[in-house]
Amino acid sequence: MKNLLYVIVILLVSTRISVAHVGSSGVLMQGQAGPYKVLIDVKPPDVIPGTAKISVFVETGTPGKILVRPIYFRSGDQGAPSSDEIFSVPNQPGQFQGDVWLMQSGSSSVQIKISGKEGDGEFIVPIVAVSTAQREMPKELGIGLSILGLLLFLLMVTAIGASVSDGLLRPGEVLSLKQKRKRWINMGIATLVCALILYGGSSWWNSWAENYKEFMYKPLRGISSIRKEDNQRIFELKIDTTDWLERKRGSLLSTLIPDHGKLMHVFLVRTPNMDAFAHMHPERVDSTTFQSYLPNLPKGKYLVYADIVQYSGFAETIVDTVDIPEHALNSADLKRTAEEDTYVVTDPINAPGQIPMDENVVICGKPGTKTVFKDSSYAIWEGKPNRPLEAGKPYLLNFEVFNPDGTPTFPEPYLGMMGHVAVFRSDGSVYIHLHPTGTFAMAAEQTLKNRLTDTTKLIGRPPAVLFKDSIDRYLAKLKAMSTIEREETLMTEMGMYKQDGGSMNGMEHGNRISFPYSFPKKGRYRIFLQVKRNGQVLTGAFDAQVTDSTTL
Repeated sequence: MKNLLYVIVILLVSTRISVAHVGSSGVLMQGQAGPYKVLIDVKPPDVIPGTAKISVFVETGTPGKILVRPIYFRSGDQGAPSSDEIFSVPNQPGQFQGDVWLMQSGSSSVQIKISGKEGDGEFIVPIVAVSTAQREMPKELGIGLSILGLLLFLLMVTAIGASVSDGLLRPGEVLSLKQKRKRWINMGIATLVCALILYGGSSWWNSWAENYKEFMYKPLRGISSIRKEDNQRIFELKIDTTDWLERKRGSLLSTLIPDHGKLMHVFLVRTPNMDAFAHMHPERVDSTTFQSYLPNLPKGKYLVYADIVQYSGFAETIVDTVDIPEHALNSADLKRTAEEDTYVVTDPINAPGQIPMDENVVICGKPGTKTVFKDSSYAIWEGKPNRPLEAGKPYLLNFEVFNPDGTPTFPEPYLGMMGHVAVFRSDGSVYIHLHPTGTFAMAAEQTLKNRLTDTTKLIGRPPAVLFKDSIDRYLAKLKAMSTIEREETLMTEMGMYKQDGGSMNGMEHGNRISFPYSFPKKGRYRIFLQVKRNGQVLTGAFDAQVTDSTTL
């Protein structure tokens, strides 16, 4: 009976955990919505259907009304519900909060429309809506509902018995023995029928719950390995497709799309000291296998985080570990799969400053301190070095980049962005790849923007072979371009660059780069900042201490 009554309250209880990337909650996005500069925080539910919590921080402009609605990739604008208004937070100028229901699983977005005296603006925030948890009914609520259910059961049986006995008597009459037997017989039949109904309902609910558990979101699994070929170390990642037929994943790996011009972004970080880091871009050998030449990383056990994006904009991270053996080749003799592949060695997270120096070693810094790149230019993370950050609070991680002589330097585009950041918690339980625009894949944003303008009511999965071939041709075309052509193409495709005027759009081009992020939980974090200068990708490392709000 408790299982049957559970359906009444399943949607009344909700908490949130993250999906996409690893351990990071929700999506943070900053940019320009028409005349309004905004920072948007969307925390999806972990049970679908469920409500996503939306916070909009308006930095410039005076909005009068903000409307939000979900846009699902499969049904698009034609199948989207009407908009709901979110309202300003008392005593918090420029801050608006509200909820929006997400009724479908999969790749989705939240459309945010802002209107005010300065005009209108619109933002599309890509999100992943999947069920990642199963609710447990509170014990007290379960006991209460069970008692109420038992009372209803007894009332039903009693009412049926009375309807064939006491309910047929005239005033002043009493039940005969025959009528009493009839009452007990009908009450017995009612008890049996009601019990069968409850049993059937309970069985149905248990079956539904098991089916729900079976089709809850499960992250992709990968198997990483290192092999040698012509005295070169090669990193290989094979994606595990076990049970894909039952889970209806089908040709998922043939319908991947590039993000920043790469089909896969792999980040390696040595554990437990977080003192060696690489950002690589393996190429597809077949639908399940990706390979890349390994940079000059020292031996050790590494955490592996591999980002991919589906054609629908659904972004996923594959997590694994790999043991990297020692090698004898010099850096000059090592091959690279992509010119953007890079690595760096720094000091252990628990022993700052203790690292022998060479050309690819940087010393880790803190907020408010200078971190020197290998070409003697440096970056400063704005903040106070001895003040911990607060878990769950939205931040703009602001970095300023300078030439060796202290003059500001403007970073060059690197994979279509002015900079990249990878964030790791010391135990590896949190990882995210950040861009100046936010905590989402740019390919997902572009896909969902295009879907909004598409009038197709329902979109199916594209033909796998044709789609894969078209993506391979596109990637080959990008690889054949010069660096400048490739960066201009990527930035134009992502809406960051206007070719007619040669100007930036949506990003401020200066020596200051901002990355929105909210640290999900307390702990020690290592942050790797990547920028490009004089045609060279530079990596700097910073450490941060994050504390729960209750302990500040």
